[in-house]
Amino acid sequence: MEDTVIIGAGPAGLTAGIYAVRAGLKVRLFEKAIPGGQAINTDWIENYPGFPEGIAGFELMDRMRKQAEFLGITIENKDVKGIEVKGDVKKVKAEKEEIETKTIIICSGSTPKKLGIEGEEELIGKGVSFCATCDGPFFRGQEVAVIGGGDSAVQEAIYLTKFAKKVHLIHRRDKLRATKLLQERAFKQEKINFIWNSVPVKILGKEAVEGLELKNLKDETISYLPVKGVFVFIGLTPNTSFLNKQLKTDESGFIITDSEMQTSVKGVFAAGDVRSKPLRQISTAVGDGAIAGFSAARYIEEMQ
Repeated sequence: MEDTVIIGAGPAGLTAGIYAVRAGLKVRLFEKAIPGGQAINTDWIENYPGFPEGIAGFELMDRMRKQAEFLGITIENKDVKGIEVKGDVKKVKAEKEEIETKTIIICSGSTPKKLGIEGEEELIGKGVSFCATCDGPFFRGQEVAVIGGGDSAVQEAIYLTKFAKKVHLIHRRDKLRATKLLQERAFKQEKINFIWNSVPVKILGKEAVEGLELKNLKDETISYLPVKGVFVFIGLTPNTSFLNKQLKTDESGFIITDSEMQTSVKGVFAAGDVRSKPLRQISTAVGDGAIAGFSAARYIEEMQ
């Protein structure tokens, strides 16, 4: 039997693993994709302490991964299909394997929300993207649209100016929600055109994105915007489908925990973007992970 199984190898999961191993726990860490979570797709990180000049998202997460592996953690590339949390012995179903464990730490993160409009699903990978770092270079010298008004949308819009001829930032309100520093940078960018009080209602194109149909929320007029790329940053959906509603969540589906990262079930903890909280950043994920790893170790001590 394992002491703890950690689901997800983003900053929260890697940190939870580091703290759990250092506390003497027997750990297994599962990640269905690439270790590092969404952070590896972030071009440049300037608000993580200890890097005054900033650091590439991939490099920061690669350092965290190497530290976890140095301590003896093996990151297993497996997709967790479900968990059972009744009783003192928990179970984690990972593909063809069922693992018994004393504790579970859920760090499964979140996925970018989709617009849910006509043309979006059909044109994903054909001009519709949720990652400017991944796909920005494909739109060199072209016009693109960014949907959203928070930190991610503004940061990615600024990044896209490296490649695109013009970046149209479309926001449903008349002011941005991003931090003041990012706003100031965006407003100074001559390549960024702000389209306020508007939402996309249709993405146009058959084989590739050709444009956007926009609706002005004040006068309800419809307009056409010719673009070759549409980048969507309108929020996150928690990756919790495998939980089968066994844990309490908020109205958006994020897992509710106490200050020790304990969920509604004893012995099951959650950390990072999957958790209900006001701020989702690498620094808060690392803090969550540290507390979750420590709390799991203390829970096992109290059990014994």
